[in-house]
Order: sequence, then C-alpha cells, then structure tokens
Amino acid sequence: MESVIHKLRNLDAYPKINDDFFSRTLSGGVITLVSSLVMLFLFFSEFRLYLHTVTETKLSVDTSRGETFQINFDVTFPRVPCSLLSVDSMDISGEQHLDIKHNITKKRINLHGDVIEVRQDGIGAPKIEKPLQRHGGRLEHGETYCGSCYGAEMSDDDCCNSCEEVREAYRKKGWALTYPDLIDQCKREGFIQKIKEEEGEGCSIYGALEVNKVAGNFHFIPGKSFHHSHFQVHDLLALQKDSYNVSHRINRLSFGAHFPGVVNPLDGAEMMHVKPNGMQQYFIKVVPTIYTKIKGHTVNSNQYSVTEHYKDAEWMNPDALSGVYFFYDFSPIKVVFKEEHISFLHFMTNVCAIIGGIFTMAGIVDSFIYHGQKAIKKKVAIGKYR
Repeated sequence: MESVIHKLRNLDAYPKINDDFFSRTLSGGVITLVSSLVMLFLFFSEFRLYLHTVTETKLSVDTSRGETFQINFDVTFPRVPCSLLSVDSMDISGEQHLDIKHNITKKRINLHGDVIEVRQDGIGAPKIEKPLQRHGGRLEHGETYCGSCYGAEMSDDDCCNSCEEVREAYRKKGWALTYPDLIDQCKREGFIQKIKEEEGEGCSIYGALEVNKVAGNFHFIPGKSFHHSHFQVHDLLALQKDSYNVSHRINRLSFGAHFPGVVNPLDGAEMMHVKPNGMQQYFIKVVPTIYTKIKGHTVNSNQYSVTEHYKDAEWMNPDALSGVYFFYDFSPIKVVFKEEHISFLHFMTNVCAIIGGIFTMAGIVDSFIYHGQKAIKKKVAIGKYR
C-alpha cells in the first residue's frame, strides 16, 4: 500500500513550495488584482452570453404545396382619391379577385397628409332605399324592389338595387361602365358627386390579402377593373380624364407574420412621379422562412428581395392599366431560423479557459517583472547599471 501511495506522490504535477520560501512583491499584488478583475469581467460576459439565445440558420428545400399566405400592406397615394382606388389580385393558378374590400381600410387624406375620414367600404356609396320602378315598370302589390341592370341582366329575375350592383353586372358582361351619371342608382346614391367631392384628395389604403402560395400579383389602380378577351380594362375611363398620378409611399409591405430580425426592403419606400398614368412595377422574390423561438413556438413567414421598374404613359402598352403592381414569385429554398441556448458544457469550457488562460498569462508577466527587477538591482549593486 505504501508503495502505491509513493508512486502516486511521484505523479504530482504540482509540487508544493514551503511557505518559508515565498517572496511576495508589490508588482505581484497589482498583477493579481488586475487579472482578478479581468477574469471577473470575462466571466460575467460569458455568463450573459449563456443566458441569451443565439439563432442558428439552416437552408432546406421548400416542399410545401397547396398552402395560402397573407400579404400585409399599407400604401399611401397622395393624388388618387379613395373613391377610385381599388385592389385586385390574381395568380398563375387562374384565381383572381377584383376590387377586394374584405379586410381593407381606406383613409381619405388632404394635400397635407391629414386624415379626413376612415372607412372600410370600397368604391361607391351606400344603398339608397328609395324605391325605383322594376325594370322600367311599376311595382305591383307585395312585390319587392328590383332595379334595372340596364341591359346587363343575365336573366329576367336579375336585380341591380345599387350602383355597385350595376357595375358588377356590367363587369360580368365584360362591359365598361363609362357613364355612371346616366344610371339612376348611381345618381340617387350620389356616386358622381362623391367622386367630385374627393377631387384633389389622396388615399391611404391598408389591410391584408389571403392568397395562394403560388406566383402571382396584386395591384392598386384608379378605378375598378375587369377582364375582357384576356385583357384587363377600367370601368371608369370617362371619369379619369388621364390625370391620375400613381405617386405613392409604401409604409409597410410584408409577406406573412412578423418575426425577430426580419427586414422588409420596401418599408418606407417612396416613389414620386411627375407625369400621370404611369405603371410602377415591383418584382419580388419571396423566400419562405420558418422561425422557431426558444419556447418552441414556430412562426411560418417569408422574407423577400425586390427590384422595381417604372413605365410612363408614352411607353406603356395600350392595353396596360396605370397603377402600382407587385409581381411576386417564390424561391424553392426555405430558410429555417432556430433560437437556442449555448450548452452548459460549452459555457463551463469557456469559463475554465478564461480562468486558466488569465492565471497563466498573469504568472508569466509576474515572473518577467520579478526577474527583471532582480537583474536590475543586481547590476545597480555592482555598479554596472547606467
């Protein structure tokens, strides 16, 4: 047993020095104090880093199919009144939505940007419940009101009880409603008067669109549009007078929910044009993104990059419509962000490295100073130091 203990004692890599041989110096005390403070500072820095989360990034192929996503927007048009501003969307699957009103809010603004009115209705005005004659004839006993669609009825039972319903019937027929002042419903609702009252105003429009997760576009145009013979046409050509300027400011544009660190390139973008009736185009590449928070909550969202192009009226295709267009397509690559804590073993390794490294460096510096001072004192004693 004693031989085993003796062998273990010989393996001691830290031979002890008798206390009688210790030599304490002022420089050693200063070095010890400074190194202790540095060690403490680095320890708390490492501990703070350990408490905070780090975000790991990974790329993978996006295999999702048949999903939908949300487009959030807030755009201001200083020179287009709210009564004429509409939102359309369409995608390569053939699905299209014209003059979207659901989840859309408009704010009338004056030339100085002050808000005049906030409303959630679209183009047009509320119904006037004053009875008109049924398709040009008299209302009989017990018969409910049924307004004329002015030739756009699909059947004898079709009714158009408001200016908006007349315009919708015209759209389905592929006709442009260029003279709403000749429509009784529009005259009674004050449709023309409403547009004239908003002349010179601007509009801030914001809301959200729920669309398919395929390539497509959405756009803001002055007037309501419809498709006829594969072309998109305005139904308010006579009212526009070729004078609407599509200058705009994008206050916010995002594809999906917000997540930490996301940067939307078009937030705050402003495009001011001198000539009216131009076409502002934004070509957007959407990158699907998954962000997993430290507590396990997952956010499915998107990032995007963008390029832009503007065409003024003289360079536009005759069938093209003035407005602001956003064309988006999806990247096949998906970005995955995941919040994680640094492992405890990694934290302990770094703490040991801090303590051991500073202790070793302090010992080297102390030894250098101590032996340097001894050499200088020795030279001074024999008179060789100058």
